[in-house]
Amino acid sequence: MPANEEGHYKRAYLAGGCFWCLESEFRGKDGIVFTRVGYMGGHVENVTYQQITTGETGHAETVEVTYDPAIISYPDLVTFFLTKAHDPTTLNRQGVDVGTQYRSALFYNDEDEKKQAEALIEKINKDGLYQNPVVTQITPVQTFWLGEEYHQQYYEKYRAKTGRDHIRVILKH
Repeated sequence: MPANEEGHYKRAYLAGGCFWCLESEFRGKDGIVFTRVGYMGGHVENVTYQQITTGETGHAETVEVTYDPAIISYPDLVTFFLTKAHDPTTLNRQGVDVGTQYRSALFYNDEDEKKQAEALIEKINKDGLYQNPVVTQITPVQTFWLGEEYHQQYYEKYRAKTGRDHIRVILKH
């Protein structure tokens, strides 16, 4: 991966429901260089999709977002995640997907990211953006277990294979 003018790209690790849906929200957004889906936040090594669907591994379906901080800042990325990419007010679910593997989580790389994420959540709650408070977990980055190839850029593969877009179910409260 080529470096930006500052010498490096950064990575953010975000979880919020089905990783196909969350990944599709970030692909094509200005400043996003690449995305991969996988699993983070659990206690099983070399975890697979079959294992995490049991809800017993502790992992969340997670998107690794590689971004150019010269184009999109970490606070802007997190704001998009919390206000546009998923519903951060539902505990262990997004729409029809229910279980701890679908929880809303933000995995921080350092104390600065942690403080920025906490401040953004506090502001969203204070401003009353949602009817319910944000329940997104803020936890340190752990090992990112790369998801199986068929999960990577799933919607794009589906479109290329079938010639049509994959239908997403979005529940309105």
